[in-house]
Amino acid sequence: MNIGAPSQVHARLKVFLAAARHLSFTEAGAELHITTGAVSQQIKALEAWLGFKLFRRLTRRIELTDEGRRLQGAVEPAYAAVDLAIGRLRGGALSGVVRLRSLPSFLATWLLPRMPRLMQRYPGIELQVEAEDSTRSLREGEFDLAIDLNDGALPGFQSTVLIEEEIFPVCAPALMHGRPPLEAPDRLEHYPLLHDMTAWRGSAPYAEWERYLRAIGAPHVDVRRGYMFNRNQITIQAAIAGMGVAIARRTLTTDELASGQLVAPFAQSVRTGKRYCLVYGAGALDDRRVLAVHDWIVAEAREAQPHVRV
Repeated sequence: MNIGAPSQVHARLKVFLAAARHLSFTEAGAELHITTGAVSQQIKALEAWLGFKLFRRLTRRIELTDEGRRLQGAVEPAYAAVDLAIGRLRGGALSGVVRLRSLPSFLATWLLPRMPRLMQRYPGIELQVEAEDSTRSLREGEFDLAIDLNDGALPGFQSTVLIEEEIFPVCAPALMHGRPPLEAPDRLEHYPLLHDMTAWRGSAPYAEWERYLRAIGAPHVDVRRGYMFNRNQITIQAAIAGMGVAIARRTLTTDELASGQLVAPFAQSVRTGKRYCLVYGAGALDDRRVLAVHDWIVAEAREAQPHVRV
């Protein structure tokens, strides 16, 4: 079978890589802005041309075949190298300042570790970064791009969703020594609690705990006690230090959970209805420098999916 022109080969390999990364035709379609059916057809055409299957179609899921894994391992680094080379060539033509405002916790935990890649790709772009809590309202003209945690209600601004946030309790493993096992929400009465006062604008300091417990069917548990902090990072550091159990945002605690500094005693995580978004004024993306930074952050957020789950 003739698969077609080189452009078709390129397109079908791109579809394959997206499907392999997500292990979902639906999520691959969402990333590439095509239908699930179109993803399936592209994969079938590629498999027919190659002469072997790339995926096993199972009930409600797919998985890579051995051949599919080998193809992914060969093609993905090559495409990444090409994208990087193109990005450097295009980025070299861009220069100047882009003003970026971000929530301090997101900036320090998620964005800063990734910024060297932005510097490598766009060496001529200089970021002016401002760390600012959401309690200070966004005002047009003060930034080119802003990263905010919100529910989408931002009159006067446009936005691009980066990450849907989820919350769940975390604590240091040592905190559970000598206490009843933290097997159910009722056991929280034996543990000190930690509160991030900035988690929900205009709400009580314990509002995030109450939202979580209502969502998992345990609204009767009293959480109106404990230590309070005005920064998410400090709250999480207090949890690492063994001061108590805190509500964590999944996006901001991946490394701490992976290293074992924190554990998530309950299996349930809860979507808050809030999401990390890139916010910008009308026409901001007409500036190629701003568009480049916007697209880079969006690509990094997509690359981080799917997130580590508790």
